Amino acid sequence: MRIVFLFFLCVLIVGGVGLWQQWSWLNVPRQYNPFAPLDITDEPTFVTQWKLKQLGDQPERCMDVLARARDEGAIDYSVVGDTTIGKCSLTDVVRVRKTGVQFNNSFLATCPLAVTWTMFERHGLQHAAQSVFGDNVTRVEHVGSFACRNIYHRKNARLSEHATAEAFDVTGFRLADGTRIRVLNDWDDEDKKSMFLHRAFEQACGFFGNALGPEYNAAHANHFHLGMRGFMICR
Repeated sequence: MRIVFLFFLCVLIVGGVGLWQQWSWLNVPRQYNPFAPLDITDEPTFVTQWKLKQLGDQPERCMDVLARARDEGAIDYSVVGDTTIGKCSLTDVVRVRKTGVQFNNSFLATCPLAVTWTMFERHGLQHAAQSVFGDNVTRVEHVGSFACRNIYHRKNARLSEHATAEAFDVTGFRLADGTRIRVLNDWDDEDKKSMFLHRAFEQACGFFGNALGPEYNAAHANHFHLGMRGFMICR
């Protein structure tokens, strides 16, 4: 049995190398190549979310992606690194001050969350705004990313994603023409604001590990919870 196992293992290795060589020969575009470094300018494909998830285990590569995004003017941040706040330990975090939009406050984010937000904003959020209003989002309102607490503040629950700065709670948006859109007030209306919120949320599901909105439960009636845990969880 051991010989058979080793034989099939060799076949898999050789096959994998052959496949990689074939892909290289075919010059697969970066956005479709799961082995190519991620760049925020890449158009989203079926491997984008997988590549974003991998950044959690590749801190140096993640910071390289973020640095390139800063050089391109897509994000303004400062490196915090590893730190402990209260009982919560944060790893590879940055303080995001600005992206392609203004925020009501700067916020802490793990490197993968910062990269994911920047890609979602460019390829999802602004696309939704343009498709509905023909305008861009210029400001995002939020209620924070980091909070050293358990889920729903329950004493015996596991730590929230917010305890590790891996989630971002967005409450509203402002367009270039001054139009203000709020999740609490506009989600259920039958107008352009509601259409935009639904499209923006659907777009978020393609980037973040989990996206929880007003239809998930009452606790999320006023915001989108955009987090890194899980894979393609959209509720």
